[in-house]
Amino acid sequence: MNNEAIDGGRFFALMSWIERRLPALTRLKQPEALPLILNRKRLYVLPTGAGLFIGALLIGMLLGALNYNNNPALLLSFLIASAVHSSLLQGYFNLLGLRVLQLDAEPAHAGERINLTLRLENPDGRARNGLCFRLDERASSLSLAGNTRGHVDLGVVTQRRGYQRCGRIAVFTRHPLGLFRVWSWISPDRQLLVYPAIERDGPPLPLPSTDGNRRWRRSPGEQLHSLRDYRVGDPLRLMAWKRSAQMGRPLVREFEAPTGGQIELDWQTLDGIDNETRISRLTRWLLEAERLGLKTRLVLPSQSFGPDRGDQHRRNCLTALALLPGAASGDAP
Repeated sequence: MNNEAIDGGRFFALMSWIERRLPALTRLKQPEALPLILNRKRLYVLPTGAGLFIGALLIGMLLGALNYNNNPALLLSFLIASAVHSSLLQGYFNLLGLRVLQLDAEPAHAGERINLTLRLENPDGRARNGLCFRLDERASSLSLAGNTRGHVDLGVVTQRRGYQRCGRIAVFTRHPLGLFRVWSWISPDRQLLVYPAIERDGPPLPLPSTDGNRRWRRSPGEQLHSLRDYRVGDPLRLMAWKRSAQMGRPLVREFEAPTGGQIELDWQTLDGIDNETRISRLTRWLLEAERLGLKTRLVLPSQSFGPDRGDQHRRNCLTALALLPGAASGDAP
């Protein structure tokens, strides 16, 4: 993260403090459909700390030059003032007319960060340098050549399952001299799907009993089990602690696992625990079964899925779990 993005973080933290106390002074808070264009009514301009210093210095130079009737000093003052004014115009036109095309996002589990991709277009021939984008505490920068498209990667932290708003994205620039900050707000009308949190500790996946018709596969390696990198949801009892310490990364023991098998994950069988723990446990079991190549049948209070396996089945099950009663409110995108 560059100094411009860090300075932008302090500035927008101050703006948030002002908004909480003077909400009538803020605009562009309502979600809006994409694509959109940053027109002149959406742009704000304020001098930076360096800009205020240069302004005070220019005033002092002008007063001194007028007091002593010093023409070279007056000429220098006006030359600097023209450079400052050109800097203001270039920063303003850096954002003016920028097109925001769409916002892409992949679902994430509660407590994780959803990675967002904001796609942009520069519709004219002039280059746009030093563009910065901020969402929450994460900032990214981008430069666009004339008549090109680009994208920036952002992220938003999730708190609970269900749908949540993307929030406002700040786009700003201090290009070229850092004397003025030109910024605007983007509030995409996009709901982000948050899958349930994955239970960290709990009982292992209830594997189906073996029978003569079920095929078994052997994990890679010549011994009874092999080691692989830790994946989210692996039980701690499978951790290879000594080997992990030697290799410097978490490793787990992988044993033989059935293929072509089928298990049923039934909401009603998980008695004695609260609903959120049930959802987190079913989420972990579903992901572990997918990793082992098992077909799953997910039975929820009002619907069921499968038996099936694969990405589409996993997405359907996780979406149903995420939207069970008690999820964060919001409409589907």
